[in-house]
Amino acid sequence: MAPTLSVVIPVKDDALALRRCLAALADQTLAPLEVVVVDNGSRDDSAAVATDHGARVVTEPARGIPAAASTGYDAALGDVVVRCDADTVAPPDWLERIEAQFAADPALDALTGAGRFYDVGPLQAAVVGRLYLGAYYASMHAALGHPPLWGSNMAMRRSSWLRVTGTVHRTDPEVHDDADLAFALGPRTRIVHDRTLVVAVSGRSLHGRAQLRRRFARAFHTLAVNWRRMPPWRRWAERSRAHRGSAT
Repeated sequence: MAPTLSVVIPVKDDALALRRCLAALADQTLAPLEVVVVDNGSRDDSAAVATDHGARVVTEPARGIPAAASTGYDAALGDVVVRCDADTVAPPDWLERIEAQFAADPALDALTGAGRFYDVGPLQAAVVGRLYLGAYYASMHAALGHPPLWGSNMAMRRSSWLRVTGTVHRTDPEVHDDADLAFALGPRTRIVHDRTLVVAVSGRSLHGRAQLRRRFARAFHTLAVNWRRMPPWRRWAERSRAHRGSAT
């Protein structure tokens, strides 16, 4: 049977982008079981926007995306938990394609895709955006020993989340929650990076040196806290053993 889908969106003071995100979800060729918006202490009308669009709103007062995203995953009822951000604008067949991949591959734990930037100049979107996401996927793959996850466009089985819900650093606001989740899932996990599964996202993360410094600082912090548990050479060795085991 086809899996049911819950879409989880952590949000804080992003009502305008959220309205566009939820409108795109309402136009999907496959309706999700539910949309869960996690309000992380918004002072604008983000929660009201979510309710107006039929989403279920849960609150997470602890600061940071890791806490908000984890609360959303905990609350999700679907077989597959789909994650995007408030500034994600998904194409109409996004959920249909996600459902099809999980239905076709019972061993699939998690799926992630690509993005294009919709509110920057065409040159910046094509060149800087591609380099930005390309560098993220390449560097994090090397660090993890397997494909990473990207929070603006990802999905995982709820059973996979339940396996690691106590392992992610949900109380640390300075980790990148998507990379941290990929670390927690582990090198034996089947994660697929589908480059053709593309959503539109805001290019605001590309603006300014302060933003860039903050993202790099969080990236190094995420690596540090997770490599204490299992350094990269052990992750690659574990990945290799998993592949050999699956081939026998």
